[in-house]
Amino acid sequence: MAERLLEQCRLFNEGVRSGDWTGYLARFGDNATLRVAGDPGSPYVGRDAIATAYAEAPPDDTIGVTSVLSDGDADVARFEWGRGGTGTLRLRWSAGRIAELDAEFDGLA
Repeated sequence: MAERLLEQCRLFNEGVRSGDWTGYLARFGDNATLRVAGDPGSPYVGRDAIATAYAEAPPDDTIGVTSVLSDGDADVARFEWGRGGTGTLRLRWSAGRIAELDAEFDGLA
């Protein structure tokens, strides 16, 4: 089960490096929700809203997954940013697509 999360993180890093978020966004369900801690525009509801958020303010740092716990349709991963800092990703899957993704960053209240 961890493979699905690791693939999503690979696609995220590919998007950071190339500026092309197509593969990353394709794995979100039509009505997916993206919550990003500290982002005043969050939550983003629907793949189109998520795509707009990435087009307007794309992430500029890659992540490395340090651990993954999977339970059914849920994955929780700890990660490190390439330039420093850590956080947690929580993904819930439905029919092979991301239904919810929550990103939290250590040190943010």
